Amino acid sequence: MSKVKYYYDSETLSYRKIEQKKGRKLGIFVLSLVGVILSGFVVFLIYINLPYVETPKEKALKRELANMELQYELLNKKMNEAEAVLAEVADRDNNLYRVYFEANPIPEEQRRAGFGGVNRYRELEGFDNSNLIINTSKRLDVLTKQIVVQSKSLDEIASLAEEKEQLLAAIPAIQPVKNEDLTRMASGYGYRTDPFTKARKFHYGMDFTSPRGTPVFASGDGVVSRADNTASGYGNHIRIDHGYGYESLYAHLYKYNVRRGQRVKRGDLIGFVGSTGRSEAPHLHYEVFKDGERINPINFYYGNLTPEEFAEMQKKAQQENQSLD
Repeated sequence: MSKVKYYYDSETLSYRKIEQKKGRKLGIFVLSLVGVILSGFVVFLIYINLPYVETPKEKALKRELANMELQYELLNKKMNEAEAVLAEVADRDNNLYRVYFEANPIPEEQRRAGFGGVNRYRELEGFDNSNLIINTSKRLDVLTKQIVVQSKSLDEIASLAEEKEQLLAAIPAIQPVKNEDLTRMASGYGYRTDPFTKARKFHYGMDFTSPRGTPVFASGDGVVSRADNTASGYGNHIRIDHGYGYESLYAHLYKYNVRRGQRVKRGDLIGFVGSTGRSEAPHLHYEVFKDGERINPINFYYGNLTPEEFAEMQKKAQQENQSLD
């Protein structure tokens, strides 16, 4: 029930009851109704725009998300660069290193193989940026696998290079007697006249004429397998096992400078020229074996002869003269 209101009438010096007009009541009602409608509309506008109103925490999370997207973009650019570098290394690996060391190239399918089987990225699904995160994770995993494959390949190449270096050091590649110590290159590999029987027979080595006591050097790295005079015709002689199927023999020595089982390097002094055994004069009889077969030693003098010296030696070695043993 509404309160009754009064006002003071100065003419009658008494309080009189305020009578509200019907039109005023209607106006107040209309204004109240309009106010309620406007208030509801404002509340409605606030409600429908509430998702666009960001709290400080939401703003911070949004900045963090934007920064994360930027970092993923930068990560993808770095992976592009890494993939390009890795592709270049793989190309050199297959077409240069492995060709040089006679190794089989790594198939492209093995280098770029992904990961089969179960879904490795299930926990990354269902987010706003799931595709970006999953694709980046996949690329990173594949790149990591490619690096592992390439790393193992380079380890293999390094092992092959070390073995190749050992092979090159082991091959009997120098003349066992220095040029300045030679009187002459008496006889080469091939048919020669035997100095004792005068019959024509095959001479399996090369004879280097030098004074007695001239130093004899190992023609490659290896282990002395013999240093004795028990082989028929060779007199005091040395055999060096170079590995990889190579062996060298130094015969008719005056004396030894090594013993059986000793490891020697190319160029080490191993003995001295003599004329022991079946020999007509002081000289070094030198032979080279590959897989148990005698081969022409002249093909292995690239280590210490100039092209001119090699050509001259080859010319003399081809002369069918008399050997010294």
